Amino acid sequence: MKQAKLYEAHLMTSDLERSIQFYKRLGFTLDYVIEERRVAFFFLGDVESKENLLGIWETDKEVPRRHIAFSISLDDLKNSIDWLKEKGIKAEESFGLPGTEPMVHAWMPAASVYFSDPDGNSLEYISVLENPPRRELGVVQLSEWEELNK
Repeated sequence: MKQAKLYEAHLMTSDLERSIQFYKRLGFTLDYVIEERRVAFFFLGDVESKENLLGIWETDKEVPRRHIAFSISLDDLKNSIDWLKEKGIKAEESFGLPGTEPMVHAWMPAASVYFSDPDGNSLEYISVLENPPRRELGVVQLSEWEELNK
């Protein structure tokens, strides 16, 4: 996993609309807002590159949970759960799906595996997929995604 690179970062805000306007002023490209989750996703460059993603989450909590994602190849991602297990690290359930295989965020699309560091920070291995987005699918297991995209 030495070839991993930083893919995205997430920050908290007390006012999502104010933050959306601020990051748009900085020249970031607003790509997707999920109102019911109070989150906005920006790309720091072109949306087509699907790189350098920033998520802004509205919260009323004083101590926000932090999250970092590392971009890796799809082959490495498919092997990452076993690789993490060998290191004594468990892949975690996320978005209601078990951590037994990578999951796909169909709106991007990208496949992910989630785990935590000893301080409870959320970490993610992610691989952007070549298929077109299918936002209506939400989050699905990678095996389901591959079956739907044969």
